[in-house]
Amino acid sequence: MIQQNKYSHLTAKERESLSFPAKFLFNKNLLVGDVLDFGCGFGKDVELLSEKGNNIVGFDKHYFPKYPTKKFDTIICFYVLNVLMQEEQANVLMEISQLLKPNGKAYFAVRRDLKQEGFRIHKLHQKPTYQCNVVLNYKSIFKNENCELYEYKHFNQISKKINADCPFCNPDSERELLLESATAYAMFDKFPVSNGHTLIIPKKHCADYFELSFKEQSACWFMLNKAKEILKKEFNPNGFNVGININETAGQTVPHVHIHLIPRYKGDVKEPRGGVRGVIPEKKNY
Repeated sequence: MIQQNKYSHLTAKERESLSFPAKFLFNKNLLVGDVLDFGCGFGKDVELLSEKGNNIVGFDKHYFPKYPTKKFDTIICFYVLNVLMQEEQANVLMEISQLLKPNGKAYFAVRRDLKQEGFRIHKLHQKPTYQCNVVLNYKSIFKNENCELYEYKHFNQISKKINADCPFCNPDSERELLLESATAYAMFDKFPVSNGHTLIIPKKHCADYFELSFKEQSACWFMLNKAKEILKKEFNPNGFNVGININETAGQTVPHVHIHLIPRYKGDVKEPRGGVRGVIPEKKNY
């Protein structure tokens, strides 16, 4: 279960005009195509941008809880991450990556005027709310003393000059990512052993899983749980195998960490007993 603050929605503010990030993006003509306001609060930006001609809808877990069922060209997420705990933040980043079209862009606004982090009692509602500073490793397109605005594109849509020969540092731009967070991403295996075979890949170029930091390892497993939910819904497998190959002796062919999440189906092999023990066939049955 994700650790969360159940009163985060109380930080939503009533407004009569466009928020600063919405006005900035509108004036720069960056709100293109189908637009989603993720975490829209009371929905004022949605209302006013719609009046200005934008094709926009809003989602908010508390105020507009109908979850989107399609992908979007542009997604905006303003001041949401600042009131969420770390696991909630990662979940939001993954959900937005999943809702964004392959060539789409998302924009995150975060506060830069917070003087105190952690829980506090909301002055109006008298309930414990949470706030924290947030720094993302995405492209910053605006920053002042009050806020910062980031532009996000899928990892495989960004040109990178380092580790040019690594297929996981530079994934094919034509392939669709299943999920992405600040430190990892997931995509279907190019040579799947079953329907839905998925790879969870840290963005850090590292060959040995055990050389990743605990935080980097945790981000991968957190994403694996999210990917499992998606695969269960889309493919309805009867089970899963999870595995990591570390070094050539263990079968690793790409020197960049990747976790295999392999859906299993009744009858896909004659005898499934032993599962991952089958990496050494004569030891599989016991």
